[in-house]
Amino acid sequence: MANRTDNSSRCSNGKKTNDGMRLVIATFVGIVIGFFVGISFPTLSLTKLNFPSSILPSVDIAYVEDETPETPSETLLHTWSSRSPLHGDNSSDAPQWKIWVPSNPRGAEMLTPGIIASESDYYLRRLWGLPEEDVPVKPKYLIAFTVGFGQKVNVDACVKKFSEEDFTIVLFHYDGRTTEWDEFEWSTRAIHVSVPKQTKWWYAKRFLHPDIVAPYDYVFIWDEDLSLENFDVQEYIRLIKKHGLEISQPAVESKKKITWEITKRKTKGEVHKDAKEKPGRCNDPHLPPCAAFIEIMAPVFSRDAWRCVWHLIQNDLVHGWGLDFALRKCVEPAHEKIGVVDSQWIIHQSLPSLGSQGEAQDGKAGWQGVRDRCKREWTMFQSRMASSEKKYLKELANSTIH
Repeated sequence: MANRTDNSSRCSNGKKTNDGMRLVIATFVGIVIGFFVGISFPTLSLTKLNFPSSILPSVDIAYVEDETPETPSETLLHTWSSRSPLHGDNSSDAPQWKIWVPSNPRGAEMLTPGIIASESDYYLRRLWGLPEEDVPVKPKYLIAFTVGFGQKVNVDACVKKFSEEDFTIVLFHYDGRTTEWDEFEWSTRAIHVSVPKQTKWWYAKRFLHPDIVAPYDYVFIWDEDLSLENFDVQEYIRLIKKHGLEISQPAVESKKKITWEITKRKTKGEVHKDAKEKPGRCNDPHLPPCAAFIEIMAPVFSRDAWRCVWHLIQNDLVHGWGLDFALRKCVEPAHEKIGVVDSQWIIHQSLPSLGSQGEAQDGKAGWQGVRDRCKREWTMFQSRMASSEKKYLKELANSTIH
């Protein structure tokens, strides 16, 4: 019995030893096989795994899946992970989120083009309801008046010539008084911009950017001292479309002397595009002030023309004198696309409203200082235009030679 017991113990120990060895060998072989199998296939990508959406950013997924239900979660994971490199990974090989589309405006290079709203408008929006129901009627035109409260009666009469269904009304207040205009029913729906002692070109440069007024076919930028008794805006628009005018103005009548012959109303015809000036004023009948010219009191710009003219307006020159001579740079051929509408005419009352905003200095009255700066700015603008064109032509010549 003893011998049998000893033998069975030895057999049992030997079997355990053999089993242990087999386990060790099998483990080693498994590791080796696994290693070779692993290096024989491409790296496993997380994008091939179907992760539950609960582990992904809940807000992003909810928004994107709502807009594009067919987008698979693995694609979203790939996009999200490419935008969010692993924490602490500062290597140059870390994923970089960089989109470049030529249509993207400057500063939006990292955004996908579909999310960019590059243009805006002056349509008034509600704080409730659906966005698409905010503006039942979208005006096709914009009229901006630069005003002081002293001219409220005249401005009220002018504004009433422009239907609110067709026009967005903008008032630039140079005297800082805005609430008093609420006595007019239309004022509560107008856009009011108030900055004291500025001109319409200062306002236009800062508040009529081409991307803001892009929805409007035509932009009217008018003074406050105009009488519109003989003016019908719908007929005016019909005529400028008929005659292909990209930059225009109504013809003018005035109790005072009119500076430029081309702006005077002609009693025959609908439109004129040229005029005979005093001797020595026009070296070329196709150039200002005999043609390709309107004055800056009541200009009307097409959308495309305004996009160019806006860039002509200088940041530091506020009166706009000389700008009318340069408008021809923005349309081609200018002597055909710039004109004056005779059958829809206005009266220029020539009220020195902005002059009253000046301040007496060096013994000069406030209005005289304003007048002097107008003349000075005209000279400065002419000099800048001549200098910029000379520089461009020189660079063009050099590039042609090389």
